[in-house]
Amino acid sequence: MGHSTAGIIAFEDGTVFRGRAFGAAATNVGEACFNTSLTGYQEILTDPSYFSQIVTMTAVQIGNYGINPEDVESDGPKVKGFVVREISPVTSNWRSRQSVQDYLADAGIPGIEGVDTRAITKKLRVTGAMNACISTENISESEAVERAKNFGGLLGVDFVKEVTAKEAYHWDPEQTQSKPFTVVGTELKGPVDPEKRYKIAAMDFGAKQSIYRKLQHHGFDVHVFPATTSAEEIREFNPEGVFLSNGPGDPSAVKYAHKTVKNLIEHYPTFGICLGHQIITHALGAETFKLKFGHRGGNQPVKNLETGKVSITAQNHGFASTREALEKVGAVVTEVNLNDDTVEGLRLKDRPVFCVQYHPEAAPGPNDADPLFIDFYKMVAEHA
Repeated sequence: MGHSTAGIIAFEDGTVFRGRAFGAAATNVGEACFNTSLTGYQEILTDPSYFSQIVTMTAVQIGNYGINPEDVESDGPKVKGFVVREISPVTSNWRSRQSVQDYLADAGIPGIEGVDTRAITKKLRVTGAMNACISTENISESEAVERAKNFGGLLGVDFVKEVTAKEAYHWDPEQTQSKPFTVVGTELKGPVDPEKRYKIAAMDFGAKQSIYRKLQHHGFDVHVFPATTSAEEIREFNPEGVFLSNGPGDPSAVKYAHKTVKNLIEHYPTFGICLGHQIITHALGAETFKLKFGHRGGNQPVKNLETGKVSITAQNHGFASTREALEKVGAVVTEVNLNDDTVEGLRLKDRPVFCVQYHPEAAPGPNDADPLFIDFYKMVAEHA
């Protein structure tokens, strides 16, 4: 094995794993995390919430169905590095246009295979999230460890500004991206016209494209706004509802978003997911904290405390909302994670505002979370 094909991932505590390089020849630092999804590597690679993170997949073989341009969640891979047990040497799928190896090489992102991903996962579960350095270049173990130690981490850092839209735009005005919106008669009660589309302002904190697709499919005309947009600008646009997206990094660091959202939830029906949920938490005056190793995967069980229903959800987050603080500020905690009892959803008693900590647009259940979009539609329709 020549030097050109050696890859390394080094952790801030001095642990080093060596493997075979794929993707680009590069060296990156970031927070190491793991994802337990069996499929969906393309969505994971391109999800802006992973900006600043080096992702290890627990599934043993990755890449067997290739990459295609339709399933990307943003304009390219956002991870800092990709670590797998085995990268498939062949891609076999009628939609595949490229291998993961070539896709990452084109994007300038390093990958390593042939490492003990189970050991990395157990390490992160025991120790908690750790900073790491991944390299497919010829750097020494000690230098890689040093670089991992010098990574500033995620706490207090605003990564949203790196991935948000540069300017406001109308998403897919021709409505080609989703199937026609239809509503089963029983789901909408009251004076709601199922044919009516409502204009919403989607705050982009690092959104996945499939969220906009789902919103459009459920009867919304989606207008996307950069994360730094002020409440005044949104009010000038005069939407019928507001959507708050997912995104990367520490939710307490995006103070400008807390301020905007605090203003918007006074005036508009609002639905938030992931980082959007955490921003609502801060807008209400409650707090978030960093989870030991986060929730990342397609198999997280979430229980709705109001209905008793359990959904299997897709998640990708490293922070959570503090339950006591939420209850103090008058929010109702609606859902909890059955693995660790953390907050997974909330609503306000006196305003049409609700949010969840998971990704309702991903399809692990496959459609357990679809009713959330229907609830949002009903809420917007009632207040329009």
